[in-house]
Order: sequence, then C-alpha cells, then structure tokens
Amino acid sequence: MATNPLLQRLGIEHPILLSPMAGAGGTPELAAAVSDAGGLGAWGGAYAKPEEIAATIRQMRTLTRHPFNINLFAGGYGSAHAIDPQPMLELMGEAHAALGLPPPVLPPLPRDPFNEQLEAVIEERPPVFSFTFGVPSAAQIGALKARDIVVVGTATTVEEAIHLEQAGVDAIAAQGAEAGAHRGTFAGPFETSMVPLATLLREICTRLKLPVIACGGLMDGRDIAAALKLGAAAVQLGTAFLPCPESGAPAPYKQALLSAKQDTTVITRAFSGRPARGLSNRFIARVNSMVASGKEEFILPFRQQNDLTRPMRNAAGQKGVADYISLWAGQGVRRSRQMPATELVKTLLTEMSAAEVVRA
Repeated sequence: MATNPLLQRLGIEHPILLSPMAGAGGTPELAAAVSDAGGLGAWGGAYAKPEEIAATIRQMRTLTRHPFNINLFAGGYGSAHAIDPQPMLELMGEAHAALGLPPPVLPPLPRDPFNEQLEAVIEERPPVFSFTFGVPSAAQIGALKARDIVVVGTATTVEEAIHLEQAGVDAIAAQGAEAGAHRGTFAGPFETSMVPLATLLREICTRLKLPVIACGGLMDGRDIAAALKLGAAAVQLGTAFLPCPESGAPAPYKQALLSAKQDTTVITRAFSGRPARGLSNRFIARVNSMVASGKEEFILPFRQQNDLTRPMRNAAGQKGVADYISLWAGQGVRRSRQMPATELVKTLLTEMSAAEVVRA
C-alpha cells in the first residue's frame, strides 16, 4: 500500500486513525488493537487525572509495540456564569428517579486541568499527541516537539486550520459537520463550523501545506478512498469502532448504534454543556422541550453539565437504558457493524482498495 510523509512521520503502515473518544468508548485495548493492525490507535485522557494519564501511557506501551496517540482538551471549559441551576436539577431529578438514583447534587464548576495533564504527557513522551477545543501555547507545543512528539490539532473551519498551522502543529485533523461527539470548534460559534467534510477538506488542502486527517461520518473503505482522493493524508474514525468488543461503550450504546437504520443524530448540549452529535433519545427530547418552553439558558456550562449528568449516564449504561446515555455517533451511523478492531481495519483496507480500483 502506498505511503506518504504523514504516515512515515507517524510510523504507521495504513492511513487509518482511531478517534480518541474520551470517556467510556475509548480504551487502551481498543487503541492497541488498531495500532497492532497497522493504523494509529488513540486514547482520550481529557477526563483523567495527570497520574492516570501517565499510567495509561505506560500501559499502552505494554499493550502494543507500535505508535499510538494521546488526546486532551486544550480549552473549552466554562467560566463563572449566572445560570440558575434549579431547572436543570429538577430535570435531572426526574431522570434519577427513573433510574432509581438518589436526587442529583450540583457539582462545582471545574477548572481547566489541561496544563497539568499536558505535563504528564510530555513527561511520558507518547509517540503522538493530539488536541481539540483550542490551541496550546507556543511554549507547550515547543516542549512537545522537543520530546519528538508528533503534534496534531483539530480544526472545524479553514480559519482554525490556519491558527493551528501558525501554532506549529505537524498535522491537522479536519472535523467535518458529520462527525460524532463534541465539536472541536474554538475560533467562533459552533454554528459557523458546521462545514461538510468534503468542503472542509478542499478548503484546508488548498490553503495549507500541512497534511490533513479527515474526520466526520466515515464508516467504510469507500468513505476512506473518497477522503484520500480529496487530499487527505489519512482518515480518523470513531463511530465505526464503537461496536468493537475492545470498545468500552456500554451494551445499550453499542446496540443503539447497530440498530440505527437511518441517521437520527442531532447536535445537542444536553449531556455535557458543549455541542456534540449523537443519536436522539428521551433525555435529549426532554431538554429540547424545556428549551422550547423558553428556558434557553438552563443548560450548565462544560464541564459542569457533563459532571452533573455522569451519574445518570453511568447508571443507564449499567441498567441497559439507552434513553439516558450520551449516544455519540456520526452521521454514517446506520452503517455500523460489529467485529474485532483488527478485523475491522482489515475490512476497511479491503474496501478501500476495491473502491480505488473502481475509481481507476
């Protein structure tokens, strides 16, 4: 299979990267399986403490001899606000009662842990570091590069890609509007960042010289071939890997993905306080009904909303109730399939080769 400078820099064989998927979906085992298959595995440490990040990087080195990526949120946290939490606490009380949980307790608005988390990454020196929701400082990017760590930033617009190029990243992950989970937007309102992946790829590849990684709704080898034809040096897939046995997604989440017969994804702030794409369910509908009734500013900021809904989401996963889980998914969700991660990588490569032959 043909290689390119990005794959050589990453030290991988195939242009298939795993999305980091911070939270239950991404696991070190899933990341290692993708790396062992010749792609680039990834683990999202955004919700982990620095010592947990360090321990996971060390664990990754025992699971795979191949390169892997560690991802963090470089911003995006809410600041002091004047939102009355009572309406949200009342709504959460309904969900807790339905799941047999005690009444919810308002968590504090957490401070951004990025600086301390990044110190752990720099110390442990993973092969690749990626980030989203912002841009690290010049000193931080310099420290990463001094440790010979490949640095990848996330852009949802060409303007953000230019910011990243100026910051000195090695590659850009272009997140199209089709992408599942959180929007990585950092240089404007998320509404202006909803650029279809094909358009975003063309714009970034035309304006910048950096290698681009395509992300957003990609599910099979035909999608990969199409993204590479548009100029991407590699692709990044998340939803496609969630049903894999190595994924940490709870059983009702995996079943919801595999049962999807059409794209029922929506952009919502209901679960975390930050815009994210996932399958519509009862909790999202309940939040939307409150917004429609005039309570526009009752969703708490990121990550306070995320921390508030975590007990509900965890309990729902354990009890098998998909209506109270953040079912993050890209727009290609109806093409979800279940197989081990190594087998999925092989399948994607076979499909990609077939699609390239047809186009030729």
